[in-house]
Amino acid sequence: MLSVTGNLVDILQRRIYPAKLSIDNGRIGAVEELSASDGPFNNYILPGFIDAHVHIESSMMVPAEFARLAVIHGTIATVSDPHEIANVCGMKGVEFMIENGKKVPFYFYFGAPSCVPATRFETAGATIGPDDIAALLAREDIHYLTEMMNFPGVLADDEDVLAKIAIARQHQKPVDGHAPALRAGGLDKYIAAGISTDHECFTAEEGMEKLQKGMKVLIREGSAARNFDALIGLMNDYPNDMMFCSDDKHPDSLLDGHINELCARAVAKGIDVFDVLRAACINPVLHYHLRTGLLRRNDAADFIIVEDLTNFRVLATFIGGIKVAANGQSFIGSPAPDDVLLNNFSCSLKNETEFALPALPGAAGKVSVAVIEALDGQLITNKIISELNVTGGNIMPAPELDILKITVVNRYRTDASPAVGFIKNFGLKQGAIASSVAHDSHNIVAVGVNDEELCRAVNLLIEAKGGICCVKGEEQHILPLPVAGLMSAADGFRVAEQYKSINGAAKELGSSLSAPFMTLSFMALLVIPHLKLSDMGLFDGDEFKLLF
Repeated sequence: MLSVTGNLVDILQRRIYPAKLSIDNGRIGAVEELSASDGPFNNYILPGFIDAHVHIESSMMVPAEFARLAVIHGTIATVSDPHEIANVCGMKGVEFMIENGKKVPFYFYFGAPSCVPATRFETAGATIGPDDIAALLAREDIHYLTEMMNFPGVLADDEDVLAKIAIARQHQKPVDGHAPALRAGGLDKYIAAGISTDHECFTAEEGMEKLQKGMKVLIREGSAARNFDALIGLMNDYPNDMMFCSDDKHPDSLLDGHINELCARAVAKGIDVFDVLRAACINPVLHYHLRTGLLRRNDAADFIIVEDLTNFRVLATFIGGIKVAANGQSFIGSPAPDDVLLNNFSCSLKNETEFALPALPGAAGKVSVAVIEALDGQLITNKIISELNVTGGNIMPAPELDILKITVVNRYRTDASPAVGFIKNFGLKQGAIASSVAHDSHNIVAVGVNDEELCRAVNLLIEAKGGICCVKGEEQHILPLPVAGLMSAADGFRVAEQYKSINGAAKELGSSLSAPFMTLSFMALLVIPHLKLSDMGLFDGDEFKLLF
C-alpha cells in the first residue's frame, strides 16, 4: 500500500486542506484529512491534467511516445481525434492508434472520426462512412464523435453528416464541433443538430455567443493556433463550460510544456485557481464521461503533485497508482516497436517543370493573382490580390515581397500533377520546406523561393515516404515519418530534438513564423477560411469552392 501526503486541492468543493491518500491496488482506498499540526506541506495534490482535444499525430510521435513526454507535465489523459491517420489509412489507422496507446499507462480517449475525407475538394487516402461510424461508436473504447468539421454539410442537411450525428446520439456519446466564425442562425442550427463543443473560437465575442447558447468552449493553445489570450477572460463567467486543449502540438513544444503552462498563464491573468483547475482537470471528465480518477475514495489513483498553484511545476505524476514521472523525468519506457508500420504512399518523383504556373495565353508584364496570406499563430488565412511578374509565360514568385510558391502534391496517385499557388508571410529568402503532415488529407505541402528547390524538397519526402524536410542548394535536412507519413515510432525525446533542429534550419532560411512547419501543415486545411490550396487547386473557404 502506498500513501501520499500534501495539500489536497478539492476542486469541486473549492477547498484546500492537508490530507493523506491511501492507495491500494491502483485505487484510492481512503482520503484522510489531517490537522494543521501535521504540516506544513510544500506540495499540492491535484487530479491530473487533461487535454480536451488533440490530434496525437501532430506530435509526430505514436501515442505511446506522446505519453512518455506528456506525463512529465502532469497530463494523464487526452481526448484524442485520430482523423489524421484515418484520412491516410482509414479504419486500420484508428485501430493502430488505439492499440499503440494501450502499450503504456496513460488514458487515450479516442473518438470516431466524423469527416474522412474532410471535404470533396481534396484527395484523401480513405473514406469513413456512416456504417464505419456505427461500428466504431458501438465500441467501449470509442468515446465520442470527433469534430464535425463539415459544418456546411450540417447547415445543408447533408444525409451522411446527419446520419453520423444521429448514430452518436443513439449511443449517447458526445459530438464535438468545429465551426470557426459560425454565428447567429447558422450556429443555432449547428447546435440543434446535437453538437456540443467548439475549439475554433478566435474572438471573445464568438466564444461568448457559443457559451450563451449552451456549447462547451475549448480554449486552444497549440503550436500554430493560439486563442488563449482572446478567450481566457470568459472563464470568469463560464467556469463550468470551458476546457483547455492543444488541438495540434508539435514535438518541440510538447517537450517544453502542456496543459500545465495554460494553468500558470490563467492564474497569472487573475482567473480563480479553482476555475482554472476545473477546466484543466474536471470538465473534460464530466463532459465526455471519462473513467479518469478525480481524487475521490474508490477512484483510480490518477493524480499529480505540484510545487505550487502559480507555476504548476510538476513534481510527480501518478496513473493507476503508478508513478509515471517525477521532476521532469519520464518513467514510461519505449515499448517494443510494432511489427508493421502503416503507410499509404504511392506518389512518383516529380520534375521541376511540373511546378511552373502558366499565365493565361497572351498575358505579359504583370498579372493579378490571388495569394494566400498566412497568419502566425492562426489557422485562418487571408485572401489578398497581388501583382506578380510573368516571365517566359509563367507567373513568378516575388521573394522580395515575401510572396513565395506553394504546392500541394497528391501522395495517393502516381500520375497526379502538383497544384501550385502563391503564399505570403513565410519569409523564406532561400530554399524550400516541405511536409507530408498536411491537414486533413495529408498530401505533400511545400513552400519555396524557386521551382528547383521546391521540387527537391517534394522529392525528398516522396523517397522517404513521408516526413518533414528543409533544403537549401545541396544542403538538406529531413525527419522521416514512416508511420502513415505522419509519425515516428522512435524515441519521442529524440524526435523532439530532431524536430527542433530542422525547425531551426527552416528559420535560418529566413522564416519569421514561430512554427513554420506547423503553419505549413494547415495551408491545405480547406475547412478553415479564407483561402487554401488542395491537391485539386486553390480553394475559397468562404464560398466553399475551388477557384481553379
